[in-house]
Amino acid sequence: MAINAKIINLLSILFTAFMLSACAPEVGSPDWCKSIEEKPKGELTMNEAKDYAKHCVFK
Repeated sequence: MAINAKIINLLSILFTAFMLSACAPEVGSPDWCKSIEEKPKGELTMNEAKDYAKHCVFK
């Protein structure tokens, strides 16, 4: 029974992580551009900065 409980807990954690990641706005959408603008510039990754320039600045 302990193995079943561990599997259920693991599946619950994975499902929760999947649902939270599914809520992120699509790259290039107005909501995504706004969230990047509000994010401190020191926390941007190179990919985020590149995508922000491509989709939000140089449309």
